[in-house]
Amino acid sequence: MGGQGNGKEVKLLGTWFSRYAQRVVWVLKLKGIDYEWVQQGFRDPKNRSQLLLKYNPVMKTVPVLVHHGRPVLESLIILEYIDKTWKNNPILPSDPYERAMARFWENLIDQKITKILSKLLSLTDKKQMEEEMKELTAKGNKFFGGETIGIVDIALSIITYWMEATEEVLGINIFDSQNYPFIAQWKTNLLEFIQQCLHPKHRLLRFYRKYRQSKL
Repeated sequence: MGGQGNGKEVKLLGTWFSRYAQRVVWVLKLKGIDYEWVQQGFRDPKNRSQLLLKYNPVMKTVPVLVHHGRPVLESLIILEYIDKTWKNNPILPSDPYERAMARFWENLIDQKITKILSKLLSLTDKKQMEEEMKELTAKGNKFFGGETIGIVDIALSIITYWMEATEEVLGINIFDSQNYPFIAQWKTNLLEFIQQCLHPKHRLLRFYRKYRQSKL
């Protein structure tokens, strides 16, 4: 990929199925940054690369962005680091208040909405989260921050590819298009941008089914 910098300057340690690692992939793509992808094993200490042990020895988790040999940890922190380092195509608003609100929503998403995928919140909680998200889309914008992709869209991307796979594996429907048309349209808009970065869904479905069987 042609872009700013080169793969020797930027490395991304992650797993192909990680929604957190993919957030970083999309922002690197958005900003045209060349990078080297370093695939990691899944919850198996024997498969963790020496780079991961070197750059994240305490948590040993992904994603890890390595820029000029210096590691940056945690996906939302990595996104803000990228946005501050490479100024083109900003994902955070320039207005201080709007930037503060974007940070509020991105943290709320990670603290609450992502739990839907792993713990399947009660119907009441889902409706409450839907009402909270509806407030963000009240202006009828293409994306949560307006007409261009921002950090809230990237954070909320969990309800596209990954939640759809979870719904299919479990035989449920959390955010159906009939009841939540504005979210359905937002997902369509976002997928136009991220689709080419996603692995085939059948691969993720196979992974989720295998993982679920291991927990039964």
